[in-house]
Amino acid sequence: MTAHKLAIDFPAAGLVFQARGLVKRYGGVTALDGTDFDLRAGEILAVIGDNGAGKSSLIKALSGAVIPDEGQLMLDGKSVHFKSPIDARKHGIEAVYQDLAVAPAMTIAENLFLGRELLRPGMLGKWLRIIDKKRMLAEAAGHMQDLKIGIRSMTQAVGTLSGGQRQGVAVARSTAFAKHVVILDEPTAALGVKEGNMVLELIRNVRDRGLPVILISHNMPHVFEIADRIHIQRLGKRVAVVNPKEISMSDTVAVMTGAKNPQDLPELAHA
Repeated sequence: MTAHKLAIDFPAAGLVFQARGLVKRYGGVTALDGTDFDLRAGEILAVIGDNGAGKSSLIKALSGAVIPDEGQLMLDGKSVHFKSPIDARKHGIEAVYQDLAVAPAMTIAENLFLGRELLRPGMLGKWLRIIDKKRMLAEAAGHMQDLKIGIRSMTQAVGTLSGGQRQGVAVARSTAFAKHVVILDEPTAALGVKEGNMVLELIRNVRDRGLPVILISHNMPHVFEIADRIHIQRLGKRVAVVNPKEISMSDTVAVMTGAKNPQDLPELAHA
């Protein structure tokens, strides 16, 4: 059984977002070398890989930040082409990167609707472009409550929040507008144990609300705690998709680094 066969052994039912044969070259460097990708409905899919494995290029291709040289993206079984992150957002795909892109001096409500402000109804909004701050406050409070993020006030400046709470604001913003997929890039990086656990619970809440999550992380304990499946990227390709309940962390790392071949692990035969 080949590594590629292992990667596609899962049933195709319920697939939301797929990629086939993605290639991305930067001069003489091939970042993606015909990689595949499958995201199921209602799951947390972790994407892991060593440095240079092509994780960042894969995520950028999925979120519209880069255009692949070759390959195909499919959303709900239909071919899609993203020319920019705005295109991906129009298709209901939202990404939260490590820098969070929050405005510290602005309130939580303003950050949630940053660039997508709600306007007052009627002539005030249509012609004078007056922002509907009351509605934004109410909807922001609703989003934060749905995700069980404890914040004292929606008018609080984001700069006054802890690292975990800022991550919560960024995730809440993505889920407020995502229709299909939420992509989270290293959401627990630089967080303490308590705040890291808070963010993991937040990710579970996102999944439980019906949005599949793509999680990029180097934190293997977090990956094994929260992921439903793990996509292993190596040298620009997907080498396996594994079930964290049926494979050890050490074997997963061994496959990721190339110390072991996926076909040499019998527990992957029925993953």
